[in-house]
Amino acid sequence: MSAALGTSWPLGAPPADYVLGHVRAVLPDRIAEDSRIAVRDGRIEAVEPHPPGASCDVDGGGLLCLPGLVDVHSDALERERMPRPSAVLPWDFALLSMQGKLSAAGVTTVFHGAAFQHKTSRGTERTVGSAGDLCATVRAHEPGPVDHRVLYRLDVRSTEGAEALRAELDTVDGVPLVSHEDHTPGIGQYADRRNMERYLVGADGMSEREAERHVTEMIAERTAQADVRDRNLAWLGELARAGRIRLLGHDPESAEEVAALCTRGGAVAEFPTTLAAATAAREHGMPVVAGAPNVLRGHSHSGNVSARELVDRGLVTALASDYLPSGLLAAAFLLADGIGLPAAASLVTAGPAAVAGLADRGRLEPGLRADLVLVEPGSPWPRVRSVLGGAA
Repeated sequence: MSAALGTSWPLGAPPADYVLGHVRAVLPDRIAEDSRIAVRDGRIEAVEPHPPGASCDVDGGGLLCLPGLVDVHSDALERERMPRPSAVLPWDFALLSMQGKLSAAGVTTVFHGAAFQHKTSRGTERTVGSAGDLCATVRAHEPGPVDHRVLYRLDVRSTEGAEALRAELDTVDGVPLVSHEDHTPGIGQYADRRNMERYLVGADGMSEREAERHVTEMIAERTAQADVRDRNLAWLGELARAGRIRLLGHDPESAEEVAALCTRGGAVAEFPTTLAAATAAREHGMPVVAGAPNVLRGHSHSGNVSARELVDRGLVTALASDYLPSGLLAAAFLLADGIGLPAAASLVTAGPAAVAGLADRGRLEPGLRADLVLVEPGSPWPRVRSVLGGAA
C-alpha cells in the first residue's frame, strides 16, 4: 500500500531506497505519463512506465516530476541576512531560513553569490569582509535537502577584492565557479548611467542630485582603476586556462567582449546585456545564462535585452534566479507555452547544471542524483508539492 504524498517522510529526507510511482516524468525530450522512478542509494536507478497494479512507496498522484532545480546565481542570501538596511541577521540563521525558501521553490542546488568588491552604495553590505563571511557560512553548513555552494564574484576594478578572492580560492577544493564583473556606470548592466541613479534613489534613499553626484564620482574613481582591471582579468584568465576555475563573464555587452572572454578561457556568458553578445556567446559554443525575473517581467529592470526575446531566439541555455528563488519554476512554466515544458524545464535543471560543470544532476536519468521535485502545474502559476533530496 503506497503512502499518501507528503505524509511518508519529512521534506527532502526520503530513505536512500524507495519507489515513487504514478508521476508525469519530465524528461529532456518529452513528458512520460504515468511513470515510476526507482531510487537506490540516493540515485535514480530507473525511470519507466508504472506497471498496472504495481505498488510503490509513494504515490505521486499524477503530479509532474522534475529534476531538482539548479540555481547558478543567487543573491537572495544577502537579502535574507539583511531584510532591511538596519536589520542585519546572523549569517547562519539567514542560510537556514533561506534553505526553507529554496526547498519551497524546488531548488536543490544553489550557488550563493559572494561579491568580492568595494562598497558601491550607502545601503549595501557587499564588502570583502561580508563575502568572506558568506563563504565561511556555506562551508560550515551541514549537508541537507539543498546543496549549498558559492559563486565567487569579483569586481575586476577592486585590488582588495582580488587579494581576498585569491586567499579564498586557496582554501577551495575542486573547480569553483568564478564570475568577473565590472559595474562601472556607463558600461555593462548600467550602460545608461541613469538606471544606476534611479536604483540609488530607490534603494539607498538618495536624492536625484545626490545619486547623480555619486555616480559621477564612481565613474571617475573606477576609470582610474583601469590598470587594476587589466591585471585582474589576466590573473583570472591564467586560472581558467589552467583548469583551476570555471570562469563566467558577467554582463557582456558586445561580440568583442565575448570574444575576449573566450580567449581569456571563459566558459559561460552570464546575463548578456545585448542580443549581439548573446548571439556571439552561442556562436563560440558558450552556455548563456539569463535572469528568471527578467522573464517574469518581460523586460530587464536595467533597460537591457529581454530574456524572453533571447529564449525565443534559442540563445538561452540556463536561467538563474538572480535574487528571487521562486522565480525559476514560474519562469520555466511561463516559457513552456512557447517552447514546451521539457525544453523550458531544462533551462532550470540540466542547463544550469551544465553551466556549473555538474554532470551528476539535472536530468531524470539512471545513475544521476535523485533530486526530485513534484509539481502541480496550476493556473497561472505552478506549485511545488514536495521535494525529495538525492545523494549526499
